[in-house]
Amino acid sequence: MVQEGKVLAVFSIRKARQGSIWVRAGWAEFNKDGSMNLFLDVLPIDGTLHVRESFEKARDLPH
Repeated sequence: MVQEGKVLAVFSIRKARQGSIWVRAGWAEFNKDGSMNLFLDVLPIDGTLHVRESFEKARDLPH
């Protein structure tokens, strides 16, 4: 279920010889209408981003 203000983590995942490398690319937050705002600190090399639930609190992240 989409919750306004819910914080999600955004990652760029790259394949490596011995698995994958997860780079924290930023964070995302849901809006009232179910859309999402992405706040990126880096851009992925391959153009792919992975979004998942974050265990950080919204108040700990910059706005």
